[in-house]
Amino acid sequence: MTKFLKKDQLSSNWYEIDAKNAVVGRLATVISKIIRGKNKTTFTPHMDDGDFVVVKNIEQIKFTGNKFQNKKYFRHTGHPGGIKETTPENLAKKKPGEALKLAVKRMLPGGVLGKKQLTKLKIYVGNDHPHTAQNPQVIHLDKLNSKNIARN
Repeated sequence: MTKFLKKDQLSSNWYEIDAKNAVVGRLATVISKIIRGKNKTTFTPHMDDGDFVVVKNIEQIKFTGNKFQNKKYFRHTGHPGGIKETTPENLAKKKPGEALKLAVKRMLPGGVLGKKQLTKLKIYVGNDHPHTAQNPQVIHLDKLNSKNIARN
């Protein structure tokens, strides 16, 4: 018999990741698994059992190949002919963490649950962040392998 969590049984941890020299897509997969709660044995697809993730040094994140100049992000204003495009290079000048946030957002489920889970992602430029009181556990990306992502 499958046991499902109830709302009063949910618990959240805090994790800290240094994005220095990290590749956007690979970092986004690690973050999305933690935010969804897939790293826990109590994973329930319809519940928000994920953990909080603090990403620092976002200005030093990398793209592979020529994606930094050539990749395109599209959005629409809602008016006829209102499609707008930008590159990660232009996006990084205005909003440094937006490329990572978009990558993680597209790995989460659509709808209300995905929007709620995306609020657990905290992105900061530089080494300092206001979440030191939560005592986040540090995740070293260079020591991770695909089978052991932020296990408790």
